[in-house]
Amino acid sequence: MRSQAPIAAIFLNQGARAAARLALDAEADTLEARLRRRRHGLALAVALGDLAGEFPLEEITGLLSDFADSSMNAAITDAIAERTPGVEPQGFAVIAMGKLGSHELNYSSDVDLLLLFDSATLPKRGRDDAGEAAVRIGRRLIELLQRRTADGYVQRVDLRLRPSPEVTPIALPLHAAISHYESSALPWERAAFIRARAAAGDKLLGQRFLDAIQPFVWRRSLDFGVIEEVRQISARIRDHYAQGSRIGPGFDLKRGRGGIREVEFFVQIQQMIHGGRDASVRVPATLDAIEALTAAGRLEAPAARDLADAYRLLRTVEHRVQMVDDAQTHLLPSAPDALDNVAQLHGLKNGDALIELVRPHVEKVGEQFDSLSPEERKQLSNDPDILRRELAELGFTDPASATRHIADWRSGKARSLRSPTAQQAFEAMLPGLLQAIAVGADPDHALNRLSDIVERLSSGINLFRLLEARPPLAQLFAKILAHAPALADQLARRPELFEGLFDASSFEMPPDADNFGRLLASAMQGQSYDVALDRVRRMVNERRFALGVQLIDGHRDPLDVTEGYARVAEGALIALADAALDEFKKAHGVFPEGELVVLGLGRLGGHSLTHASDLDLIYLHTAEPGATSDGRKPLGPNDYFNRLANRVTAALSVPTAAGPLYEVDTRLRPEGAKGMIAVSLDAFERYQRQEAWTWEHMALCRARPVFGSPAARDRISTMIEGILRMPRDFAKIAGDAAKMRADMERHKPPHSKLDVKLGPGGLVDLEFAVHVLQLTTHVGLDTRLEVALEQLEAESLVPTNIVDALKLLSRMLVMMRLVAPGSVKPTADTWHMVALACGAASWDELLAEHDAARQRIAELWNSIRKEA
Repeated sequence: MRSQAPIAAIFLNQGARAAARLALDAEADTLEARLRRRRHGLALAVALGDLAGEFPLEEITGLLSDFADSSMNAAITDAIAERTPGVEPQGFAVIAMGKLGSHELNYSSDVDLLLLFDSATLPKRGRDDAGEAAVRIGRRLIELLQRRTADGYVQRVDLRLRPSPEVTPIALPLHAAISHYESSALPWERAAFIRARAAAGDKLLGQRFLDAIQPFVWRRSLDFGVIEEVRQISARIRDHYAQGSRIGPGFDLKRGRGGIREVEFFVQIQQMIHGGRDASVRVPATLDAIEALTAAGRLEAPAARDLADAYRLLRTVEHRVQMVDDAQTHLLPSAPDALDNVAQLHGLKNGDALIELVRPHVEKVGEQFDSLSPEERKQLSNDPDILRRELAELGFTDPASATRHIADWRSGKARSLRSPTAQQAFEAMLPGLLQAIAVGADPDHALNRLSDIVERLSSGINLFRLLEARPPLAQLFAKILAHAPALADQLARRPELFEGLFDASSFEMPPDADNFGRLLASAMQGQSYDVALDRVRRMVNERRFALGVQLIDGHRDPLDVTEGYARVAEGALIALADAALDEFKKAHGVFPEGELVVLGLGRLGGHSLTHASDLDLIYLHTAEPGATSDGRKPLGPNDYFNRLANRVTAALSVPTAAGPLYEVDTRLRPEGAKGMIAVSLDAFERYQRQEAWTWEHMALCRARPVFGSPAARDRISTMIEGILRMPRDFAKIAGDAAKMRADMERHKPPHSKLDVKLGPGGLVDLEFAVHVLQLTTHVGLDTRLEVALEQLEAESLVPTNIVDALKLLSRMLVMMRLVAPGSVKPTADTWHMVALACGAASWDELLAEHDAARQRIAELWNSIRKEA
């Protein structure tokens, strides 16, 4: 082997980077010799820079990884040229996995590779079969890299991460590989592909493959079974390498407890948990991933610091071990002299000092890794008598009833509990959940709702595993079961909604409507229209569910949550209307001088939705009559915008595989159900000024544009204000309003004395009073009722305490939509929770405040009716 003296000399005179450049310029007569000389020269230059402190860890691993990439590229080009001279090398790709995939190669790392080919573009001889040609190219690639010659070797190659390596060829057809990962891949393979990248050969081909399998790697649905499987792999590695599992001489820096592998696995598990929903943590390199997880709030800063510090030290000490004789090992030497030698390479006195330096780091990593899975819980007994005693110990006052529920679940009748895997996950989850239910409000109600969910689930494995792995979420789940039938019903239909609560971000308020719309639009980008609608439904329903949970958990003021519901709905409308328009214009083009504008009315217009609110919308357009769209199937403005409006309504309301979204009500448009669903802005203004009924102007008091260009929104807002400021006779408006309210009472009576919306002195009475005053005094022309009332109060047009009445009843309304939907009768514990959410100390206190508030509203409304 050629002397490395020039590299050492350059290092001494010019530094490690100059030495590395010299090593990479080494020449030889053959590719094999050239690559080997460069490899050995680079190893020396990097080791010198490492020991001298010139290179940080990332630069060391980056230089080694970049060389491996360039070597593979050269070898592939040469292998293809040998078989098909003069042909451009394409159709053959190398996917790097493991440490090469994440640009973290060490001195003696194997390179974990997946070889792919495209039969349509792979160069081949005459009648060669593409598969056979690809295998020959792959074998030559391995030979050029791995064969030992007088100059040594370039890289040891490991192809065992490919699917079924014992039976599959070393190079796989692109589509067969994609099909495997879409349909039959093993769960652990997800972790392997977190660090995968197209490293050499036809990189565009390699990236096509990686893009195609993204849904396999980054799943939105949490799977704690995969996480546990990855953890068990590490446990098996610990057992297999038990001799070097504890810190001391002979410690396995890679596979030992708290070693490099456990840092990597811990980080990858966090990425698998969060990466399906948060693309910012999809980072291949370990240190970069730790930083990304911390920035995204997925790792606490102290834990992240411990992991990063340990990883840097362990990788550095690993390099020290491998510097000695180019050893392919990860073990600290057992012999004292050899261990002292490694320690002295690291600048320490002896092996004992090295052990004590490493010890606290591996202990912290081991503790972190052990925390991934909860301690083993004792499962509940199958003996009915013992089970009743266990349930009583958990806190159930009626353990016999709980025993009957468990017996029913164990019978296997429920579809969600028929497989052994589901039963195992359910039994593991059950003790923790039952304990949370037993100490919570009304265990009997909670168990009944749990039974409903179990019976209606098609598959509950992920939900069961999540509850078992995260006890605080089991407590939250118990609260939902006890207090919120509306949320429990949603879970029975869509158990994956609960997974959204895994992230702390689910308890943040949604961004404003425009930003939330952009967030949804980015999730739809590049997807087919149907898939895009599914994605929006999942994301929106997760947000709505999380807002409901915040109410049940006492996490936020119900008034803030009503605004959160409205932001989510408006953002969904913006994103889906844009998507519907993009789909529609493929056939019909656009109106260069016209656009669709959507008005939100009612609670959407007033920024105050509940969990169950529908969306009151009016569709308008600004196109000139007689014009046509510019698409291949041109349409006039009425046909164009009415069809487009129907598309938007369908995008918002039609259930898809991901479930329903919003009910849409368009009956507030001119002429109601008889009129066109979309009308021109000019026609709308004419109708409102000349033909509209009083109730239509009252509805317009809470109308605001929620979709359209800024210029169109400003134009419509100005037009609406002009209509609302038209001169009106108080007696006529009040009389019309009183007659409408009486008709409403006959056709839509209150459901109960606690109907805070429709009952006497309820929110409808208050809205009617406000709208009459807005239309006749032109004071408080704001779609938010609380703002309108504050402005009316400032002019002494309403009592000074009426805003508080609005806020109290609004809080009660949004809470009761969750806890008492339909004919559900909440328990005393639930009513107490509602009272606390509304700012009262008890249900009786809230009832007293409720009665007083409705009395104040009734007095205001009656005073207006009497003046009619």
